[in-house]
Amino acid sequence: MKCFHLIVSGRVQGVFFRANVGNKANELGLKGYAKNLENGNVEVVAEGDEEKLKELIEFMRKGPGVAKIENIKITPKEPENFKNFDIRH
Repeated sequence: MKCFHLIVSGRVQGVFFRANVGNKANELGLKGYAKNLENGNVEVVAEGDEEKLKELIEFMRKGPGVAKIENIKITPKEPENFKNFDIRH
């Protein structure tokens, strides 16, 4: 199992980005969370199968819905054994 910490910048708040990412993560069987940050970015921590994680990252790069992605900073991290994928506030 792999785990990534991602910081997504661009037009990612107020456009259902977290909800779209959460739906895709659940569809792929990934665990973790998506959370709005005060600076306008979104933090995503996702863990699971490496190929499924790559699929989620590609989905995010395309900017689901009306989101416009400027950058995704990806950092590997130790898995935390999340129970599901949450949308955090």
